[in-house]
Parts: sequence; C-alpha cells; structure tokens
Amino acid sequence: MRIYVDFDDVLCETARELSRLAGRLYGCRVPYAEIRAFNLREAFDLDEARYLQLMRTAHEPEFLLELDPTPGAVGTLAAWAAAGHTVEIVTGRPWATQEVSRQWLERQGVGHLAIIHVDKYNRELAPEARDWSRALTPAEFATRQYDLAVEDAPVALRMLAAMAPCRVVIFDRPWNRGVPALNPHFTRCADWASIARLSLEHPGAPAAEARAP
Repeated sequence: MRIYVDFDDVLCETARELSRLAGRLYGCRVPYAEIRAFNLREAFDLDEARYLQLMRTAHEPEFLLELDPTPGAVGTLAAWAAAGHTVEIVTGRPWATQEVSRQWLERQGVGHLAIIHVDKYNRELAPEARDWSRALTPAEFATRQYDLAVEDAPVALRMLAAMAPCRVVIFDRPWNRGVPALNPHFTRCADWASIARLSLEHPGAPAAEARAP
C-alpha cells in the first residue's frame, strides 16, 4: 500500500502545544478540547499581528522538535514500513521546516520515511522556479494516488475527497467534529489503534498485524 499520513495533530500533538503557547504569549485560555476551529485566528481570537507572531514561533525549531508524538502513531508507521508499505508524511508545514521536521522523525526512529510538503493552506509564495525544492501546489499533489490517507484538517480532507479514490481516515480532533464522511471511502477514527486495525482490511495489507504499541 501507499499510505499518506499528515504530520501535525496526526503524527504529533501540535494543537495541544499551540494552546499552551497562545497562553504564554497572549494569556489566551483556550484548552485543547475547546479548539473548535482549525483557523487559529478564530480558535484563539487573535488579531492578524498576534496570529502571525504565533505562527512564526510555532515554526521555530525549538517548538517543532519538542512536540510529543501522538500515542501509537510512530509504532504503527514503523510497522507499516517494516511490512513493505510506502509511507509518506504529507505536511502543510512550510518548505522551510523540512530540515527540522526530518530531525523530529529521526528522533522518533522513523527518519527514513519520505516527507512531502504540500501548500495545503495557501501559505507559500507562488514558486517562480519549476523545480521541486519547494512545497507542491494542491494541483500538483492531486495527481498522486494513495491506498490509505490519515488526515485531520478540514481543507485537506476536502482535497483528498477530490483526488483518486482511497480509504481516508478522519483523525478525530475537536476542530473536525463537524466534517462529515465526504464520500463512502471516509472513516472517522479516534486513535492509532483503530487506524492500525482498519489498515488490515485493505486488500494490500500483510498477513501479519501492524499493531500500535
């Protein structure tokens, strides 16, 4: 199988730390469970200047390297890769975070996995050079095909719904509770143990189970 796994809030606990960061910077008191909007301007009630400062700080190496892995995620990805599946970390993080993102994966013992940057949220400048040392545009990314995708962001879920059909897991988070199953291939899972079990139902799954620790 070719498997798409989002980075933030699927592989690691970004929003929990962003909630703490907004509290330290601005005195915002919005706990993780009450982050009802994916747009952090709305979630934390920030003006543009404060939002931009939050995002700059959140993309610093010191912040990204200390993010906790989501329970069960790393073990499941390692098991998939060991079983011969192609696992790609598909992230909306800016291209400039590639090195620190790779360092985080290496610390978790899965540094061999591919990272693909996609401008999911229209945050990158339009590329002038037509090389691949940058994030892919959504149109460029839409030509790829996957058997399984795990994603939390509403915008990215809609992007996946428009691509070639694959099994899509909505990783359950407070900000996507209102997102329906956009087509019959969509399934909502609350944790990585559920995702690992679901992956065994695919025709390309190995006979041996991939278990989350």
